[in-house]
Amino acid sequence: MPSITIIEPRWVIPVEEPANAALRNHAVVIEDECIAALLPAAEATSRYPGATHVHLPDHALIPGLVNLHTHAAMSLMRGMADDLALMDWLQNHIWPAEGRLVSDEFVHDGTLLACAEMLRGGITCFNDMYFFPEAAARAALQAGMRAAIGIITIEFRSAYASDAQDYLTKGMALRDALRDEPLLSFCLAPHAPFTVSDETFAQIATYAGELDLPVHIHVHETAEEISESVAKHGVRPLARLEKAGLPGPGLIAVHGVHLDDREIALFARHGCSVAHCPSSNLKLASGIAPVAALLRAGVNIGLGTDGAASNNRLDLFTEMRLAALLAKGSSGDPTVMPAHQALECATLGGARALGLQSRIGSITPGKLADLTAVNLAAVETYPCYDPISHLVYTAGREQVSDVWVNGRQRVAGGRLTNLDETALLARARNWQKKIRP
Repeated sequence: MPSITIIEPRWVIPVEEPANAALRNHAVVIEDECIAALLPAAEATSRYPGATHVHLPDHALIPGLVNLHTHAAMSLMRGMADDLALMDWLQNHIWPAEGRLVSDEFVHDGTLLACAEMLRGGITCFNDMYFFPEAAARAALQAGMRAAIGIITIEFRSAYASDAQDYLTKGMALRDALRDEPLLSFCLAPHAPFTVSDETFAQIATYAGELDLPVHIHVHETAEEISESVAKHGVRPLARLEKAGLPGPGLIAVHGVHLDDREIALFARHGCSVAHCPSSNLKLASGIAPVAALLRAGVNIGLGTDGAASNNRLDLFTEMRLAALLAKGSSGDPTVMPAHQALECATLGGARALGLQSRIGSITPGKLADLTAVNLAAVETYPCYDPISHLVYTAGREQVSDVWVNGRQRVAGGRLTNLDETALLARARNWQKKIRP
């Protein structure tokens, strides 16, 4: 017999079909791992009389949030090197620390800590890029969380692999071993144009085309990156990706802060996506992405937190609010990225970028039941005239009460259901002692 649960919140916000809607007196029916129905609450009760009933009288139920770009294991480096420019941060602090610390155990424990933080903040799916991706996959499965695992590729040696070919070989073997895991998908993840060669980009383009895999890469994050590329290669970084044939519906360009009109048009023409990471871009003083221009051109945008070492929190509620405000402030147009569009970027936009839009990203019958409930009954959130506006401009991750992934409840009443928080904190403290005795 199938397991059936009826969730009856104050508002259901499907994100699409209908778009920009907050449905009152409706319920979502979960059958095993899927959304079986979205219908009036009274009809759901009569149609499924033996179902488990979850009443959420003060809540908005939304699709699970999709974190389109992070380095989950770097949670163990949170606050380790703050208030620095990107290349100083990378070359003088992060890369040396990674050389000392990164291992299978480090990545597993750091990713598990990140999964706990993300789940409690309503994130049900994350797109990861880091060393030892098999450890990240293991942690995501342990947490019961959906993850797009990056097949990290970089030219220099690490504890994980010796060269670009070794990274790709190991990553593809992992993808073959875990390709049938229902919570996992995979992306090719060349780190950035300044750490990946043209020859490797050509090979990645071949794999992407043959296997229909997204390509997840940092692109045009800083002005310095672009000037160095012009000096070394004679072209801007994106032109190198274009030469390799990488732009297409599967390209996830992370950051995209410094894009000119031609490059925005290129993204639009090829159906590329941008993973917008506003907090990280501001903290590293990389700049402000041209979101208004990207939206005008029809480019798909998803939201990412980046890693906790450069953002300090894996919080998509903060990213939604900041993305909307920055788009308005930088363009001078208060109508740019309204609340419903910011919410779409944090849900369906990320799903589209990962090629998962037929499975997650909206509350649609037939899709997988990745859902987040947000309690809007608090002094900080009253009165509520428009719950979508409240989700973006007023609520925070602390209002997340319940989370389902693949139809299974992973957060109930604000508490993780299948992770031991005390054990997680103990692991994090042990790593802190190793990092800073």
